[in-house]
Amino acid sequence: MSTIADNILQVSSRIRAAALAAKRDEHSVQLLAVSKTKPAEALREAYAAGLRDFGENYLQEALSKQLELADLPLIWHFIGPIQSNKTRAIAEHFAWVHSVDRLKIAQRLSEQRPADMPALNICIQVNVSGEASKSGCAPADLPALAKAISELPRLQLRGLMAIPEPTDDRAAQDGAFAAVRDLRDSLQTSLQSTLSQPLDTLSMGMSHDLESAIAQGATCVRIGTALFGARDYARP
Repeated sequence: MSTIADNILQVSSRIRAAALAAKRDEHSVQLLAVSKTKPAEALREAYAAGLRDFGENYLQEALSKQLELADLPLIWHFIGPIQSNKTRAIAEHFAWVHSVDRLKIAQRLSEQRPADMPALNICIQVNVSGEASKSGCAPADLPALAKAISELPRLQLRGLMAIPEPTDDRAAQDGAFAAVRDLRDSLQTSLQSTLSQPLDTLSMGMSHDLESAIAQGATCVRIGTALFGARDYARP
């Protein structure tokens, strides 16, 4: 058994245990493999072990992998910061975008999403910890942004994404993730009359805190290191 396949089993076991502890169906939590800086061969290996959803942070790297792996039916998620000059390629080559944090980006994605493709699934990134160095919409600005995005064509608002400030304190982890869940629930209520489907996605939790995220309602955990090992940022 390969290392990546073994890692997938271990992470899946953690997800299952966390879901059971939270009295949730393990199948209600999606494993999104964060594959930035990893070669296409690693993604092919993960696919062979059962994964289908892959998250990428860097556009050019992602587009190169998409070409190399075009023979596989992979579902591509863009999860990194978005520059305005990158929106067209993202709109044309991804099924999901987790990192929308301002209306201008959403409007460009809406305008540039090809009409013959399904609606682009959107999560709004919220800066729940208030870190100046982090991307994300401020919680106070979230209702207006969510309403505006929900009205754009060719986009489907699905929920929220967050990267809370890293901590080993379980209570602090729980508090941050619970805050994201509460923001989503509040949006669901306030936008109920305009949404075409429920806000069913909470993209939160990574290798070090997935248990807390699942306990607080995560539906998608973004896992990189625990699947593929430490990232090699020197790799071309």
